[in-house]
Amino acid sequence: MRRRAEAVERTRQRIVEAAVHLHGTAGPAATSIAAIAERAGVTRLTVYRHFPDETALFQACSGHWLSQQQLPSPEAWGAIGDPVERLTAGLADLYRFYRAGEQMLTLVSRDLHAAPDPVREAWEAGNRRYVAVLADVWPTAGGPTRRAVIGHAAAFSTWRSLCREQGLTDREAVVAMVTLVGAVGD
Repeated sequence: MRRRAEAVERTRQRIVEAAVHLHGTAGPAATSIAAIAERAGVTRLTVYRHFPDETALFQACSGHWLSQQQLPSPEAWGAIGDPVERLTAGLADLYRFYRAGEQMLTLVSRDLHAAPDPVREAWEAGNRRYVAVLADVWPTAGGPTRRAVIGHAAAFSTWRSLCREQGLTDREAVVAMVTLVGAVGD
């Protein structure tokens, strides 16, 4: 019984790892169940036995990939009382995470429209949480405009534009965004 359970778990893990690999190389929208099954060395029926729907597979794939990352720590930023210091620490942490996970994050953000609703909603909720922690410490001057600029600064697409397309270092991008946010409402 135990050997059978271990074999089932190994098969499930191969499926998850195949999905992670394909999501990170082709993107979620271009990843089919047949391709996952082929890469995992199982049948499509086996994939469906382990993951009855796309949401379950996507969540397992995301959970596995995230477990291998050093995630941003909004709890740590939230302990910083000074708005500029909090924003600097938070953006540095986010930009570090973006750089480390760039390939996967690029493909997933590109294909987010194809993700199951619960996965897309979790991605969006995480982004809203980052913005809330970074924005809630600022004085009310600047209001919704400052919050929008903080949201822009915290976005993966902003990091990609500044660091990949414009050639800034992460540190230079943080300084530029902190300066921009600080100028709002002044």
